[in-house]
Amino acid sequence: MSNIRITKQFSFETGHALYGYDGKCKNVHGHSYRLNVTVIGTPIRDTENVKYGMVIDFSDLKKIVKEEIVNVFDHATVFNKNTPHIELAKELQERGHNVLLVDYQPTSEMMVVDFAEKIKKRLPGAIKLHSLKLQETATSFAEWFASDNV
Repeated sequence: MSNIRITKQFSFETGHALYGYDGKCKNVHGHSYRLNVTVIGTPIRDTENVKYGMVIDFSDLKKIVKEEIVNVFDHATVFNKNTPHIELAKELQERGHNVLLVDYQPTSEMMVVDFAEKIKKRLPGAIKLHSLKLQETATSFAEWFASDNV
């Protein structure tokens, strides 16, 4: 049976600031992110299985990505936990804002690595994460491919 790639698209709004950066992105700002999640596997052959013919049910993939990424990052502001913005982060949290403190600089490149690790842990055994594409603006995106990370 052939390997088939299945892709599901997601969107979310997230703010961030890049500490130590020498451009405008050192300031707190936000993006309308688009995330494409592509998994690979063989369609289920068991004719008695309700998911016969599917690699993975799109709703199952949606549940994983929503729980791990979208519901966490949507309308949140992300800061590196070592940022000088830590006082701002605490102030925002005290005022009821959704603030995420992460172990990395919250660039698209580092976010896509984080997302890959989270999604891989939740996929069923026969399904592998093939790639992620995180689009930050209409013309800028970061991609992660399993084949580049063997």
